[in-house]
Amino acid sequence: MGIIAALSAFTFSSCTKTVTETKYITIRDTTVVQPPAIYTELTGSLPTQALDASKKYLIVGTVFIDAGATVTIPAGTKLFGQKSTKGTLVVKPGGKIIADGTASSPIIFTSNQDKGAREQGDWGGVLLLGKANVNQNSPSIEGITPAVTYGTFQSSANDNDNSGILRYVRIEYAGIALTPNNETNGLTMGAVGNGTTIDYVQVSYGGDDSYEWFGGTVACSHLIAFGGWDDDFDTDFGFSGKVQYAVGIRDPFNADQSGSNGFESDNDASGSTSTPKTAAVFSNVTLLGPVYDSAKASFSGNYLHALHLRRNTELSLFNSVIVGYPIGLNLDGTLANYTGGNAVLDNNILVCPGVKGKGARPFFNGAAADANVATYWKTTKSNQVFTLNNPQATSGSLVYSKTFADAGIEPTLLMGFNTVAGVSGGTYPQNPNLALFSGATQSGAAFTDAKLSSWFNTTTTFKGAFGSNDWTDVWANFNTQNLTY
Repeated sequence: MGIIAALSAFTFSSCTKTVTETKYITIRDTTVVQPPAIYTELTGSLPTQALDASKKYLIVGTVFIDAGATVTIPAGTKLFGQKSTKGTLVVKPGGKIIADGTASSPIIFTSNQDKGAREQGDWGGVLLLGKANVNQNSPSIEGITPAVTYGTFQSSANDNDNSGILRYVRIEYAGIALTPNNETNGLTMGAVGNGTTIDYVQVSYGGDDSYEWFGGTVACSHLIAFGGWDDDFDTDFGFSGKVQYAVGIRDPFNADQSGSNGFESDNDASGSTSTPKTAAVFSNVTLLGPVYDSAKASFSGNYLHALHLRRNTELSLFNSVIVGYPIGLNLDGTLANYTGGNAVLDNNILVCPGVKGKGARPFFNGAAADANVATYWKTTKSNQVFTLNNPQATSGSLVYSKTFADAGIEPTLLMGFNTVAGVSGGTYPQNPNLALFSGATQSGAAFTDAKLSSWFNTTTTFKGAFGSNDWTDVWANFNTQNLTY
């Protein structure tokens, strides 16, 4: 008989402990003990501490970084959200997370499920909460118990608030429902101030929105939203920060029944005039939607708009490339905010390929108002729009036409999701070449509008997120289903 070694767990503190898993293999009546896989559990409220990149951390239940505490996560650290306890990391207002990875050693937050079995919504994600301006009185994040409020109501006193650093970070398979119909996002930012650094972050396979901002003033750059369930970029409650260089890539067969969009933006749920207005400024965004290839022309009917700007939002978008959604732009009751100059959509390229049996619908605002949206997009500002010449050609399937080449859209970037496996099969290239754009996308960026402050890189000449440099190389990964972490 073999001898079974007993391994026991030991405790570091009230909120971290190491657990060991011992696996046995029986060979010809001999039991062999494999080396244990060691996980350090994170539970409860974390004190100020530095984690160890040589360890694997398990986020058990809702874990808090409280006000006054700073948790430092070294480059290369891997943290796993426990599915059974809906593991979620919440940085409270006044708390700090210093997750400063590198291109060669990104920090990875992912599912604790085995490779091949990971799914959207396996765990809760990262919630970063601060003290900056919001247009709601003491808002709290749904599903978090006990409730955590964030932000300063209608006051800019804390707009420079610093919640820490997220740089070269991947967040995968997050977005679990903490309570019924209250899903978290991959990265939730509530009233995060502009003293915070958010740069080079990839959210993949999220169970709700990839990114959602509730108020705040944080400036973010180099964001990837990949294979998300609901919206790529969602802004609400008076978010007035900035974003430059962001890309959203969709799986055509995974979308939310509520309707999935590239952008969804509200001032608040009621569309009130509460201040500060949701008036974020985005530049150099590339959205690659679900309508993408004549051989795989079908897609989820839950996909809706590239840009759904509604409920009194004043979000502005510049120098961006938007392709492949059933509806391009919907100024849902907000047209006056744009024609009146409070918000601006300028110097963008919209490619609306059309939907089988329905043709192309680049603009929507309800019946006759579609033409007014089109007039604003095409004549009031320096935006462009391309549609397919015949979206019902080739026996009813969608096809690319010269208009895509004219717009500089590289069709192979929109392919790669297997029609059967989709997200679960992980068939998208691990490292797609995102520097293939050409033509109209590679020149003409303009930063003369007053909304484009000095924070933006005004020397950029290309439209969309990419010129000749693919900034997703090395640190990002677009096929993580079968990775061994």
